[in-house]
Amino acid sequence: MIKILVADPLAEEGLRRITEAPGIEADVKTGLKEDELAAVAGQYDGMIVRSGAKVTAKVLANPGRLRVIARAGVGVDNIDLQAATKAGILVMNTPDANTISTAEQTMALMLALSRHTPRADAHMREKQWNRKALVGTQLAGKTLGVIGLGRVGRAVAQRALAMEMKVIAYDPFYSGQSALDGKVPLLDSRDNVFAQADYLTLHTKLSDETREMINRESIAKMKDGVRIINSSRGGVICEADLAEALRGGKVAGAAIDVYSTEPPASDNPLLDAPNTVLTPHLGASTEEAQLAVTLDAVDILLNYLLRGEIRWAVNVTGLPAQLTDRDKAYLDLARRMGIILSHLGTGVVEMVSVTTHGESLEPLLGTLAKQILVDMLGQHFTTRLTLINIGEFAKERGIKLEHTADLAASAITDSVTVQVKTREDTFEIIGEVFLDGRPRIMAIDGYQMNLVPEGEMLFIVNDDQPGVIGLVGTIFGDHKINIADMMLSRRKNTALMVLKLDAPIPQDAMQQLQASKPQIIKVLPVTLPRLNNA
Repeated sequence: MIKILVADPLAEEGLRRITEAPGIEADVKTGLKEDELAAVAGQYDGMIVRSGAKVTAKVLANPGRLRVIARAGVGVDNIDLQAATKAGILVMNTPDANTISTAEQTMALMLALSRHTPRADAHMREKQWNRKALVGTQLAGKTLGVIGLGRVGRAVAQRALAMEMKVIAYDPFYSGQSALDGKVPLLDSRDNVFAQADYLTLHTKLSDETREMINRESIAKMKDGVRIINSSRGGVICEADLAEALRGGKVAGAAIDVYSTEPPASDNPLLDAPNTVLTPHLGASTEEAQLAVTLDAVDILLNYLLRGEIRWAVNVTGLPAQLTDRDKAYLDLARRMGIILSHLGTGVVEMVSVTTHGESLEPLLGTLAKQILVDMLGQHFTTRLTLINIGEFAKERGIKLEHTADLAASAITDSVTVQVKTREDTFEIIGEVFLDGRPRIMAIDGYQMNLVPEGEMLFIVNDDQPGVIGLVGTIFGDHKINIADMMLSRRKNTALMVLKLDAPIPQDAMQQLQASKPQIIKVLPVTLPRLNNA
């Protein structure tokens, strides 16, 4: 039974989807303190959180069964990613679900700031009618600077363009000279955006690079009278410096939805700063977004736990946000190749080299290489190895992982070649996925073949001489072992015989084969998962 911990409140429909999933048992335990969460986290296979639960290094110190954490929302500031990665725990988020709601909140803040809407509301409730004190400024014709052109940043830019604003942007991870069909020039630095923007909106992750990027020095580079909107992460602003600039008039106004600590401390300087619109982190607080992030988080969690599917991974680099059926087939091939290699090689592994052939496999290359290493080494270590921690694990043991994409036109296309170097020898395996979606092993150590790798298999390396097949057949007949399929490949003076069996080979039959020297050189039993479409 797979167990899931729901550590933050979720929409009822999301909870129902979890409880109705076959083979799933869920516990709802919200509001747990660090020690309480640390005491129970390892009892579950998966955990789903929003922004309330703090998944710290202490919580993950003894991960137990925990394999995956799903964040219902975008930000993962409340999850210690380094600790999760070291423990081999996958972290996923839901970046799409609240995009529109957050973009709309940004526009609402911008409009409220421009037209003094909160002040005007309070003014009316005080039974006043001083319109001259509430003269605002229109957005049309103004320059909006967007820092971070991800999902939300792009959505805000689209809406600003519709309101006839000029939009400029900076995003170090966005290639090209412009975005949104050439409508948004991409500048080469944040400072250039700061210097030109009448309005500045922030849509970046919180990192060492972006922490307190809005500070006294950066504000000095901005236009006098700039207006700043932040619905991304509170830590990207030095709140004391912004409050000072608001009081001095350098910044004409600020609309803030997120804070360095939430809820903000009573002495947060923005609470007393003039010309501000402050909201309590409402970016995703719409009925539609709340339901969408819950359902997305539940779906990605269940898909991983029940089917091994990874989507929107935060701590797995090089993995596409969504895997096609073909991607999944190649990852399955990588697992099978890794398991076979774990039996072929002996001695200390020094290097694993993975080469993909064909342009279509290039985006998946890094993940394929890691998956092969996970299944190759996972057979020999008690440490739980996953895509998340395999890189650091291999590095600690001096195993070099190389991967290369061969994009040249070749007779070998859409295939994966793996070479493993140990202190004693070198091993190589080549695999493909055919049009039928089934994996094939095309060569092992130069022995050519066309093998569907699944089930109970026996690899026998033998002298290429008459009588060996008969010898093997006799031993199998004596032990009443049924051979489901057989493949033979010859190279120089040796041959590789691959047998598919209906059941695992008994130990006494193994010993008899191993003792049949010099005809039989090596005997390797390998067990692989059955193919679903077999």
